[in-house]
Amino acid sequence: MSQETAQHTGAWVVFTQASFIASAALVGFGILFMPLDFWMKGYLAMGTVMLVQSCITATKTLRDVHEGRRMVNRIEDARTERLLMSVGKE
Repeated sequence: MSQETAQHTGAWVVFTQASFIASAALVGFGILFMPLDFWMKGYLAMGTVMLVQSCITATKTLRDVHEGRRMVNRIEDARTERLLMSVGKE
């Protein structure tokens, strides 16, 4: 039961990195040139940074949960296959 994981192409990785950088720069530019007081801009910038950090943490957590379930399923599949092979020999 060999399951290969799909690898991302270099172009996709560069695209995702470029889109993240562009979106962060545009939000930063928008906050910087908003006609607001300095403390309001700071609050918006702090909220944006925390939102990005929370998105990264949530994504990593969801991926880890998915990977953990996959590993448990692999172990259970191996146990079942070994049991079936031992029953087949008898």
